[in-house]
Amino acid sequence: MNLSELKNIDLKNIDIKDLVEKLKNSELLKDKKFLTKFSIYFVSIMLFFIIYYAFINPKVEAQKQRINVMLQNEKQTGVFKQEIILLKARIKKLQPEYDKKSKLFHSQKEVEGLYQNISDFASTNSLNIINLNKENPVPISESKKAKKIAYFKIPVSYEISGNYLGYLKFRRALAKSNKVINFDREQITVVQGTGIKSVGTLSIVGLPDEYKK
Repeated sequence: MNLSELKNIDLKNIDIKDLVEKLKNSELLKDKKFLTKFSIYFVSIMLFFIIYYAFINPKVEAQKQRINVMLQNEKQTGVFKQEIILLKARIKKLQPEYDKKSKLFHSQKEVEGLYQNISDFASTNSLNIINLNKENPVPISESKKAKKIAYFKIPVSYEISGNYLGYLKFRRALAKSNKVINFDREQITVVQGTGIKSVGTLSIVGLPDEYKK
C-alpha cells in the first residue's frame, strides 16, 4: 500500500482488519515521516470522535429533546386553544337562556336575601312573623321522561299574624318581586281582637346549577 492508496480509503466503509493487513505488507511502515504523519492523523481522528461523543453529541441530543418537547407543547397548546374556542361558542349559545332564567330564578345568595325582604315587608306593614322555615329544594325535571333538571322548587313555610290590610300589602310587595314567588298554600283565620293569622307555603325557583349536590 502506498500513500495515494491510503488517501483514497473510504472511512465510512473502512475494514480495519483489511487495513491492518495492507499496512503490514506495506513499505510505508518503514517510512518514519509517514508514520509520524499517520500517527498525528490517527490521533486527530480519535480525538475528534472522543470530543464529539463526549461533549458535542450529548448537547445535540439534548437540543433534539428540547425541540421535541417544544413541538409537543405547541401541539397541546393548539388543542387547548381549539377547546377554548368550542367552550366560548357553547357559552355564547347558552348565555341568553341563562340570562333569562337568572332574571326569574333565585340563586342561593338571593334566597337568603329573600328572608330579609320578607321580614322587612312584614315589619313595614305591622305584621308579626311567627314562623318562617325553608324546606329542602325539590328538583323539577324538564318533562316526565327527561332526567335533566330544569330547576329546583324551594318551599318556604310561614306563619304571620297582624291586620288584614297590612297582610294584603305584604302579599302585594312580594308579588312585585322580579323573581318567581308562588303562594302554593294559604289559610287565613280571623283572630278576635288582633286581626288575622295566615299559615301557608310559598315557593321560589332556584337555578339548577346552584342547588345540585
